[in-house]
Amino acid sequence: MSHPSTQVFGPKHRWVVLATGAAAQASFAATFAGFPVLGVLIRAEYGLSNTQLGFVLSCMALGVGLSEILWGLLTDKLGDRRILLSGLLSMSAMLLLMSQLLTPDRHVSVQALGLSLILLGAFGASINSASGRAIMTWFSDGKRGFAMSIRQAAIPIGGALGAALLPWLANQYGFAAVYSVLALFCFSSALATWRWLHEAPISPQVISTKSPLRRLDLWRLAIVCGLLTVPQMAILTFAGVFLHDEKHLSIASISILLLFIQLSGAGLRVWSGLYTDKHQNRSHVIRLIGLFTGISMLMLASQTGAIIALIFISGVFAHAWHGVAYTEIATRAGASYAGSAMGMAGTTTFASAFFTPLLLPYLLSASSWSGVWTAVAFAAFVASLLMSSARPSSPALKPQTQA
Repeated sequence: MSHPSTQVFGPKHRWVVLATGAAAQASFAATFAGFPVLGVLIRAEYGLSNTQLGFVLSCMALGVGLSEILWGLLTDKLGDRRILLSGLLSMSAMLLLMSQLLTPDRHVSVQALGLSLILLGAFGASINSASGRAIMTWFSDGKRGFAMSIRQAAIPIGGALGAALLPWLANQYGFAAVYSVLALFCFSSALATWRWLHEAPISPQVISTKSPLRRLDLWRLAIVCGLLTVPQMAILTFAGVFLHDEKHLSIASISILLLFIQLSGAGLRVWSGLYTDKHQNRSHVIRLIGLFTGISMLMLASQTGAIIALIFISGVFAHAWHGVAYTEIATRAGASYAGSAMGMAGTTTFASAFFTPLLLPYLLSASSWSGVWTAVAFAAFVASLLMSSARPSSPALKPQTQA
């Protein structure tokens, strides 16, 4: 029996799938990246210490990291449409529950708040693999990097939306409104997914037979993703603290700088996708991103040059690798295992997102800011070194629906 998408949808439908997948990713990002912006308000309204706040802000990443591979396996088995709908609707339901039961006036314990955020992250993890697999299977290798980079660019854009909207909502209407609006975002994306996201057929001749979980080359790529997340999270979580404490920059100036870093990083993601589609050199570009990130972070550690400019450059490079790396790992895995491969990359990425903000304060206490930035540079250099010995891309993932 032929797949329904072959009977109804032509190749141009891939752009609708891309827009739907990017919207789903932005909905998740508005929650994942927008919620930490409320850190000061969360600490005040829920009555948390700094240690408790750090735990709470890390919980969503923990939930994502623990469940990414499972969601990837389920996506490959059950299809991206089903898993994406399940994740978006589950996130929406969880956020509505939080709006009713986990607001500050309910005197919520830190354990209950943390557990709810772990579950929220676990539900949201499905969106990463499912939306990525949907886009990967609808696009040919000549446009796949561009398409995936647009999906990945939706993450900082969604995060920027959350950063702009959520503090205002919390101040004006309270945390119930924050959770309710985020639930509305997820539910709207679920409706769009139900209406427009349909799976592309996969040619039998390009289906892989070996699980990515047993492939060392894919695990190496996943580790590279985790290492490159270290400078990204270090900039997002501690560059502001560094600039405030050491350079006496205002909170407003720091917020504007971090916003421009995310938006510029999103632009570089899209450009890198276009560039690697044209030249078929994803491994080389990932290696260069790691190298340039490490050099700029090392210059920051030695305070060689303009500090704000170095933080901006480091942050932009640290945001630039996602689309290219996710495309590379899914392409190598093949169509039948694209979801699992992206789940592997997501696991290491969000594990780093969990551990980096937890461990860097201890490193700062034991050394200095120079020690912190040097350690972050080392992670980027190791990622570049691992990519230098990686084999070239192979266009193993090729859908039938081509223009």
